[in-house]
Amino acid sequence: MDTAAQEREELELLFDIARTFDKHVELRTALGPLLSLLETRAGLTWGMVTLLDRATGLLKIEEAYGLSPEEKARGIYRLGEGLVGRVFESGIAITVPDLSKETHFLNRAKNRTLEDMAGLTYYCVPIRSGGSVIGTLNAERRILDDDRERKMAQDRAFLEKVSSIIADSAKLRERIMEEQFRYRSEADAVSQEAKNQGGGRIAAGSDIIGTDKSMRGVYEMILQVAPSDATVLITGESGTGKELVAAEIHRLSKRVGASLVKINCAALPESIIESELFGHEKGAFTGAVSLRKGRFELAHRGTIFLDEIGELPPQIQVKLLRVLQERELERVGGNQTIKVDVRLITATNRNLEEEVRSGRFREDLYYRLNVFPIHIPPLRERKSDIVLLADHFTEKYAEKNGKLIKRISTPAIDLLTSYSWPGNVRELENCIERAVILSTDMVIHSYNLPPSLQSAASTNTEPTTTLEAALSRLEKELIVEALKLSDGNMAAAARRLGVTERQMGLRVHHYGINWKLYRATKM
Repeated sequence: MDTAAQEREELELLFDIARTFDKHVELRTALGPLLSLLETRAGLTWGMVTLLDRATGLLKIEEAYGLSPEEKARGIYRLGEGLVGRVFESGIAITVPDLSKETHFLNRAKNRTLEDMAGLTYYCVPIRSGGSVIGTLNAERRILDDDRERKMAQDRAFLEKVSSIIADSAKLRERIMEEQFRYRSEADAVSQEAKNQGGGRIAAGSDIIGTDKSMRGVYEMILQVAPSDATVLITGESGTGKELVAAEIHRLSKRVGASLVKINCAALPESIIESELFGHEKGAFTGAVSLRKGRFELAHRGTIFLDEIGELPPQIQVKLLRVLQERELERVGGNQTIKVDVRLITATNRNLEEEVRSGRFREDLYYRLNVFPIHIPPLRERKSDIVLLADHFTEKYAEKNGKLIKRISTPAIDLLTSYSWPGNVRELENCIERAVILSTDMVIHSYNLPPSLQSAASTNTEPTTTLEAALSRLEKELIVEALKLSDGNMAAAARRLGVTERQMGLRVHHYGINWKLYRATKM
């Protein structure tokens, strides 16, 4: 086999080893398949992996060829003990060219004779994480030909690459465990704080998920305003969960036994929104064949949630203001005054202050609505909640689709946490639903996520040219296109591009464009 083919085969094996670690939640469960790959694909036998037990400071055999679970459990190495202990202590790989000449290996070899071990080369390489050694990777190969030195060097280099994959996998899993521990600690702190304020654990029975500092502030405001009847204005970008906050305020309020009526002001045509909100009498307009109660009447003694309040037409704003001031309304086409007892919660993704300044929203209504404002932060400002939300949506859609999803892979988590999420939690939920459907091995991988999440860095598509070169290429393309459209007429092309004929001539000369070609094609 030539050198290029060997390198390609080695790269394919390393890739398969990396994928093996990606498929297993626990590092230790991936070690058995790893040793199997080393034996079947690389010809390295009697593989063994030891890892540092941080509690005792000793090396434990995590996986070894031919050892029973009991034997592995008893396999412990101290600092400097045997070749494994020496490699662990020094951090330097050791190669033994012929096991039959090393008498201290006879105990480990069990019933292998000296003849069995003739020609066997033993390798022990350190597994490094950062600046410290966290374990060792051991393997053997029988080398009988004269090219021993070259083959031993190749084996050592390959095993060092494998040990690097093990170390990276261990480091990533340790980081995930630390993040999960931090998330649990923060969630417990939020719950305890809610209990101290007398509001109970806000996460219990709620669909709101998040332990970020900014979300803790939202929880505090919900707990403070929920027991009152104050009007609440919830602001935030689309998809941040404003409707969930409204539902939580109602759930924790004294009106929880009554209805929570929701209406999206942007989803209703201007012609029927008045009827939807305030109701209408029979015969009030064409098609009004019977009396109809509006949403405010249906929400009597409960809560009404008006989403996208910034989309409300000006004439409806006036009537809404009266309801807030007088707590009474009249149906469309009627003259009877109806008293209503409702709590109003509104939400918008617009800047209502800017809308007031531009005259699109009534100032007096804005101040009536803005009694108790709550701002929901966008998902890009609460990065630590992304994994929690992703786990929640994974469980939700796995159950909905009848699938078993055990975990989200590390590359997928990296993509999720590095994306800016312009669609916020709603976009994240849609992405996870898609990934659950596409998953075929109980794991959500990065390639299960939508292409829109793939960054330039993650897909190796970073810009490979300078800004100046890119702009010049674009300018040339625009000039050529203008010349084509104007049948090679320089003056017409200049007018189309908004430049003078002199500027057009200079640019054509600069880029070496033969404008006559475009005229010739049309003649």
